[in-house]
Amino acid sequence: MTPDPLTSEEATRRAATGRTLFHRGSVYSPAHPHATALCVEDGHVVWVGDDDGAALYADGADTVVELDGGLVTPAFVDAHAHLAQTGQAMTSLDLSGARSLGEALEALASFARSHPGGLLLAFGWDDTTWPEERPFTAGEVDRVVGDRPAYLARVDVHSAVLSSALVHHMPGLPGFDGWSGDGWVQREAHHHARAVVQTLVGPDERRAAVVTALAAAAGQGIGAVHELGAPHLSLPGDFALLRELRALQDAPEVFGYWGDLGGVDAAAGLGCAGAAGDLCADGAIGSHTAALLAPYADADTRGHLYVDVRDVRDHVVACTRAGMQAGFHCIGDDASSTVLEGFRAAAEVVGQEAMLSARHRLEHVEMVSAADIATMADLGIVGSVQPMFDRWWGGPDGLYERRLGERHTAMNPFASMTRAGVALAFGSDSPVTPFDPWGTVRAAAFHHNPQERLTVRAAFSAHTRGGWRAVRRDDAGVLAPGMPATLAVWDVPGELTVQTPDERVAAWSTDPRAGVPVLPSLHPDHDLPVCRRTYVDGRLIFDQESAPA
Repeated sequence: MTPDPLTSEEATRRAATGRTLFHRGSVYSPAHPHATALCVEDGHVVWVGDDDGAALYADGADTVVELDGGLVTPAFVDAHAHLAQTGQAMTSLDLSGARSLGEALEALASFARSHPGGLLLAFGWDDTTWPEERPFTAGEVDRVVGDRPAYLARVDVHSAVLSSALVHHMPGLPGFDGWSGDGWVQREAHHHARAVVQTLVGPDERRAAVVTALAAAAGQGIGAVHELGAPHLSLPGDFALLRELRALQDAPEVFGYWGDLGGVDAAAGLGCAGAAGDLCADGAIGSHTAALLAPYADADTRGHLYVDVRDVRDHVVACTRAGMQAGFHCIGDDASSTVLEGFRAAAEVVGQEAMLSARHRLEHVEMVSAADIATMADLGIVGSVQPMFDRWWGGPDGLYERRLGERHTAMNPFASMTRAGVALAFGSDSPVTPFDPWGTVRAAAFHHNPQERLTVRAAFSAHTRGGWRAVRRDDAGVLAPGMPATLAVWDVPGELTVQTPDERVAAWSTDPRAGVPVLPSLHPDHDLPVCRRTYVDGRLIFDQESAPA
């Protein structure tokens, strides 16, 4: 069953009509490796070729777009995002730049003064980069916000600190696992707190947050987003809101997932592609809640496992029989091992063919064994992964090394999964990391572990066509005749090439005899492309010239 995006029939009818010709640039297309022009008609690509051939389409074109040397590519797909929270984070206090606990408190105090009244939200703080190496306490937060409710999410959004006033909105909170007594919440206590916080955000504010997030995605050349909802982090009504917004304005397509164990009927009722996504098997490395087979290197804990093999098996069987995708959030090796044992048990019930047809998915899978990677390949399970996690927290002296010791080198094994035949789809997990698709592709191509690097072409494919395949759409993500015209136009600093970690491969790939379409150089020292325009099914959803400053 191929899912429909979260869009109304009215929005579907709004696919662009007429003919648009793009020429005098570069077009990334397997149909014509050296293309300089592209023609779109009624929302689909009808021709790809050179500027001499473009003359045949110019007379009948309703719109002609002068590329002026710009690059046209398929639009990106963000395969893991949280739109309401992303918009909230973009309009709330950003603590990612705070260099100490004291500096973060000063920023919170200033933000509270400039935003009087109501709920205070802050995101992005990372205690591992502070000299104090600890989170806030409720008392410290209370001293700067007074009697106002405040929710301060850690950078991984798997733990947070609450002000005392906010705790008062949650009289049962101390009874949840993960309540610390000093305002810091993890595990079930954090899930409960986050769910309550979402109800405290008014409908107008929530709507504005989603609009902000969709606009930000479009401005980064993203044409489709997978919205990962779950009872502990979002509201079921968000999906209806997304349908409404798609009907009223031009925006990226959105495919929804509802991460509720056993929630197949609920996911179907919400119009979702699956009962999958942020259905958490564990937490996060930074919060010491990812479930590990051996203790953390810097704490006497192995994290926390939220499901068992039977839970996973029964959920996957129910989803498979319902024709829906199943999936779990799993980061630690214990979580991945447990989840994939459950998938193997499900395959014994429904059969491998049914599993392959379902195209189930796992989110993050950062710490996964070779045997479990083989299971993913055998059962056709998509790896929905976030390369920016390695960019931010990988490598020597990074968060993963502090938390895991020598185990950090095996984190985020993108190349190993690809070699084994696992299909990858890239996402941001926004607001954990921002919408930054070219940065994401670069992070995969320049992984801290050279053995786990992908070529730029493979990484680009994972962030474009891979995202469509992850939602069981095999008819999108490539600029070729007959394909949807969901694309982006880029200003590219420097020359177009095929940048890979191996210069010998790059040299051959840019040779005209190789017939390989070129992409921007993504070397870490080079600037990234800037989005000029984004189109979905031929309709313009972002134009740099008319975008707000």
